[in-house]
Amino acid sequence: MDEKNLNNLRQQIDTLDDKILDLLNRRADVVVAVGKAKDENRGEYYVPSREKAIFERLISRNKGPFPDEGVRRVFREIISASLSLEQPLKVAFLGPQATYTHVAAMQQFGFSAQLVPLKSISSIFEEVSRGRASYGVVPVENSNEGVVSHTLDMFMSSDLKIIAEILLPVSHDLLNLSGQTADVRKVISHPQAIGQCRTWLEENLPDIPLVDASSTASAAQQAAEDASVAAIASETAASLYGLRVVEHKIEDNRNNFTRFLVIGNEMQSPSDNDKTSIMFSVKDQAGILYHMLEPFSKRDINLAKIESRPMKGKAWEYIFFLDMVGHVEDEDISDAVEELRTSCQFLKILGSYPKAR
Repeated sequence: MDEKNLNNLRQQIDTLDDKILDLLNRRADVVVAVGKAKDENRGEYYVPSREKAIFERLISRNKGPFPDEGVRRVFREIISASLSLEQPLKVAFLGPQATYTHVAAMQQFGFSAQLVPLKSISSIFEEVSRGRASYGVVPVENSNEGVVSHTLDMFMSSDLKIIAEILLPVSHDLLNLSGQTADVRKVISHPQAIGQCRTWLEENLPDIPLVDASSTASAAQQAAEDASVAAIASETAASLYGLRVVEHKIEDNRNNFTRFLVIGNEMQSPSDNDKTSIMFSVKDQAGILYHMLEPFSKRDINLAKIESRPMKGKAWEYIFFLDMVGHVEDEDISDAVEELRTSCQFLKILGSYPKAR
């Protein structure tokens, strides 16, 4: 291609970029008007079901060659920047920066939100409950390691609602300052991350000591301060702490996902594909497990998950957590929950929210 043709194509790109910029600002004007309308009607600024509908509509209309995931990422940031025009979103997450919870929060809220790292799950619930953060992001379960008990326990004493869920594929990289295996004298990471990479470590670094850290991000920070240390952490951690990748994707199971919950104060309206979470304690009587599940079985309601936790202060009594497909405003779901309530000592609806893709 000669220089003249190349310059012509670049001019076409510049013209298109100018049009995109003009449309973005026109969109921003409408967003500001939406924000004013929400103020007048005291509406929620952040509506996960509306975001999901936007993504799905745009991807269904995408004819390429721009990739669908590119559409999602671009509009994730457009929506994030637009929300900041309505009202700056402060989102608390389980820190420090570059943890997988941080990655999940960025995936859900974009880079224009104010993402605040906190040291514990309980402090995230506290921050949102007191209105010092608009929303919180907390881990609730991993496909390999099971539930995060502390998150479930917090719902026992909190009135916060689940407003969205995030499914994040977890991929572990081995990181250090040089990017060279020969420089690794110690491997540091969170115990779960080490456990999820055990086979790779035994095959490739059999004589290297493994040391536990409080988080994968903390491990990356230590690797940035000591050239002999390698961390098992995310690609985001490598970028944030100036590390190089020794080896990508060292996890033993490539089908490794962590589920995160977004917590807030308001119940979400129905979308076209929801999930509802409840917690309850049942009366101790014969056949109670059958009676607990019967309201859902006879209505053909899909139960996505059931989990039990000991009730604090009462030996051999349990709290059950149940996820079902559908919204609590759906007639079948509402009827099943109310029928279950008759067999319960207490029952709390934790939220109805769009299912993660």
